[in-house]
Amino acid sequence: MGRARARVHAASCLAAAGLIAGAFTGVAHAHDGVSADDGGIDNAKATHDHHSHQHGGDEGHLPAGSDNVRLVSKLGLKNVEPEKIADVGVFKGYAYLAAWGGATCKYNGVHVVDIRKPATPKEVAFIQAKEGSAPGEGIQTLHIDTPYFNGDVLVSNNEKCKETAGFGGMNLYDVSDPAHPTPLAEGVGDKTVMGQGKKDANEIHSVYAWDAGSKAYAVIVDNEEGPDVDIVDITNPKKAKVIAEYDLDEAFPQIVQDAPANLSEIFLHDMVVKEIGGRQIMLASYWDGGYVTLDVTDPTKATYLGDTDFAALDPEALESGFEVAPEGNAHQAEFTLDNKYVIGADEDFGPYALTARNATDDTEITASQGSNTTRLEEGQTISGDSVFAGRACPGDPAVPAGDPNAVDVAVVERGVCTFTEKVTNVIAAGGYDAVLIFNRTGTDACDQMLGMSVEGDIPAFGVAPRGQGFAIFGQPYDDAACLAGTGPEQLPVALGTKGDRLTFSSYFDGWGYAHLYRNESGKLTELDTYAVPEAHDPAHATGSGDLSIHEVAVSEKRADLLYFSYYAAGLRVAKIVDDEIVEVGHYIDEGGNNFWGAQVFESGGKEYVAASDRDHGLYIFEYTGGL
Repeated sequence: MGRARARVHAASCLAAAGLIAGAFTGVAHAHDGVSADDGGIDNAKATHDHHSHQHGGDEGHLPAGSDNVRLVSKLGLKNVEPEKIADVGVFKGYAYLAAWGGATCKYNGVHVVDIRKPATPKEVAFIQAKEGSAPGEGIQTLHIDTPYFNGDVLVSNNEKCKETAGFGGMNLYDVSDPAHPTPLAEGVGDKTVMGQGKKDANEIHSVYAWDAGSKAYAVIVDNEEGPDVDIVDITNPKKAKVIAEYDLDEAFPQIVQDAPANLSEIFLHDMVVKEIGGRQIMLASYWDGGYVTLDVTDPTKATYLGDTDFAALDPEALESGFEVAPEGNAHQAEFTLDNKYVIGADEDFGPYALTARNATDDTEITASQGSNTTRLEEGQTISGDSVFAGRACPGDPAVPAGDPNAVDVAVVERGVCTFTEKVTNVIAAGGYDAVLIFNRTGTDACDQMLGMSVEGDIPAFGVAPRGQGFAIFGQPYDDAACLAGTGPEQLPVALGTKGDRLTFSSYFDGWGYAHLYRNESGKLTELDTYAVPEAHDPAHATGSGDLSIHEVAVSEKRADLLYFSYYAAGLRVAKIVDDEIVEVGHYIDEGGNNFWGAQVFESGGKEYVAASDRDHGLYIFEYTGGL
């Protein structure tokens, strides 16, 4: 959003794909294909656009102020424009900050800042990314010592901001002399999609590397296919190669929840690897699949250790009196210093969720609001009769006009053309108040539910499972036949056929927040959740900026101390007290902040935290509270 995608990752702007309708039993989970060229969102490509479109999207901010947090320094970086700065990493007295595509796709790369004197940081280098590619989430530096290389290595990701020029994969740079970085390899990654080879490596949303003695490895988020956990051998950084690929919900189906059914976007978003008890343990943030721990001591034979489930009712919203389904959105996580706990950060930029129903049949419709179409505000409802509009593609029979004196909902079948083209043709027909799109046959189809990247000046909802679209018009549906390719290719009813009455309404469900889990085998026990108070106040749904958490950084001195980068809610400091998260400090600058990353470091015996402000650059803080 940060580390869709988000995607909810693709070049078009998407809204949070987590704005999901109520439960519907039997919906398949969307996780096996790439994000489709019609605008369907079903894997990690979505999260790029959670970030590019959603971060910093709201004007305003919470009041400036600080408590138990001292601003040590701040540094505006070169060529910064709004939303330009992404992740931050710190190593041996230097901070590395990603500058990604932004609106112009210029000056992409990594800023190198000397922070050996935290009060006077100084930018000393800029690593220019290749044209059309940009780093974002996975900025990390580590020391590796192998038979092939002994030195400090910076790893970064590549996502495209210019489709024709950009490429994907991970980059490795020798930063043993941080002021003079040297490329070791660029664009390293998986060059296949569903078994088909391609010229360049797939786009990746994040990367994390670790030294394993005589070997060194990195794990990357493959944006473009279901096996999205790719492990790369970087023992020889100049000859890095992919050695393993995993689709975690296929390899370890116990991570998938049967309910709530809205938890359908299952993909890798971020990960860390930490040596615990002599083993290399990966903590994978797997969006609606939750947080997953794996033993990757042998990266080619990853084994399941544990995972989390989301509660039937969102626990943080419940504390504020809202009984709503959880949105999932497992975005980023860390082990505490003593490895006793896992802290998870659920990123959520949509404080409103959607309820959709077939009022005639009294059944739920599983759909989300389209990304860049007219959105329903809290409490707003559209209720009207359905009208079958076919595929609504250029070259198809014209969409019949709706009734301007009634509330009509055009029901459109996915396929052949983009969602934006379909919505455009419905608008051109006239007389419709909303659009519902249901799924097609084929891959990422049938009874899978998807988000939509779509534009248009009318409310648009989808992509609903195919069986729900058939039910609106009283047609029998066989999902097994659809999956086998033997079912009808198109809904067998005439254009303009009236169907069931449909109702769509919006409700407030809050912003993203933190989870506290006990680190254990099997299902991890959830102990507490934490959000800033304003995140569950409808008065702050707009006008105060994005009030979602982005990530957590854990103290390297104290097992109970946590730092949260919280976008417009600033930097937040918390302690774990009796298995609960308790805020003990915060900072919001005059004029507001837009914090993406946070990373702790030590200087002169003191612990500091570096935070990346998306609109400015680097902030350095010190927590001044007591024990």
